[in-house]
Amino acid sequence: MSFTAGHSRVLSLALSALFVLSCAGSQQPGADEPKASRKAEAPVDPLPSWNDTTTKAKLLDFVRAVTDPDDTGFVEPEARIATFDNDGTLWVEQPLYAEMAFALHRVQDLAKVHPEWKTQQPFQAVIEGDRAAIVEAGSRGLVEIVVASHTGMSTTLFETIVTEWVRDARHPKFETPYTELAYQPQLELLRYLEANSFKVFIVSGGSVEFIRTYAEQIYGIPREQVVGSSIETRYEVQGGKPSLLRLPQIDFVDDKAGKPVGIHKHIGRRPILAFGNSDGDLEMLQWTTVGSGGTRLGLVLHHDDADREYAYDRQSKVGKLDQALDVASQSGWVIVSMKNDWKTVFTEK
Repeated sequence: MSFTAGHSRVLSLALSALFVLSCAGSQQPGADEPKASRKAEAPVDPLPSWNDTTTKAKLLDFVRAVTDPDDTGFVEPEARIATFDNDGTLWVEQPLYAEMAFALHRVQDLAKVHPEWKTQQPFQAVIEGDRAAIVEAGSRGLVEIVVASHTGMSTTLFETIVTEWVRDARHPKFETPYTELAYQPQLELLRYLEANSFKVFIVSGGSVEFIRTYAEQIYGIPREQVVGSSIETRYEVQGGKPSLLRLPQIDFVDDKAGKPVGIHKHIGRRPILAFGNSDGDLEMLQWTTVGSGGTRLGLVLHHDDADREYAYDRQSKVGKLDQALDVASQSGWVIVSMKNDWKTVFTEK
């Protein structure tokens, strides 16, 4: 701004003073901006459904450490492998595993062409809805039920049957599709890890073919990133078309000590983060964190919220958490309290 020589000195000084004052006001940060935009933007919370507890802080600190090149805990992106159990860790497992509910439903359907099952255990118990007798049949009886309900068909037909069941089935307590019973805090955690260059795998005792039908839809986890138990499968040509036939034999059980084996066979890298909820995840947590060096994190979801979901641990026949609960405190694993650490359990609509 300039002034001509014809202006009086007084006027020049007065105008100069006004100019200085006006410049001072205009140069204040954000003076010309709306008040709302002057406020410093709050950082986006990547885990909004998690309460601000020490558990959340440990999660955030862990991810910060392994992704910061200047941190001693830094881990190269290709080694950022995270493994999550499925039932009871990513979605509801009570009062019965979803896959077992499917198997029971399938046996009841197949009983129409198997009249001999009416007097043959454990199928008689399934047909009559006798849960006590099913439990009494033990693991051998459950294997018979799974083999009968999961085999004797092509992989394509099995996937179609499972997809339709998952679409139509309703949870007995919540009376909603199983697809709506994934845990919202865990979905946020999956996305947060992926945004920080983690590759996330589901490692489950459930059958890999069953979980693959919904993993991408519900969790956003690709089919090829699912590790699970499997049935023997044989290649055949039927009617001139190639087919894979599901045989009545168990190929691999991806539970307990089988989980580290499954991780080794199908992933080929030891995880740096593992998240489980039961004794079936103990060995996966140990394989991830114990004696392996580097920055690592084990997490155990404790179902202690009877109001919003279920409360169970040591005495439960489904998702029993006993030995792993004791080992967690000794091994430095983070015990995640559903009741205290999560603002919400399921996606709110």
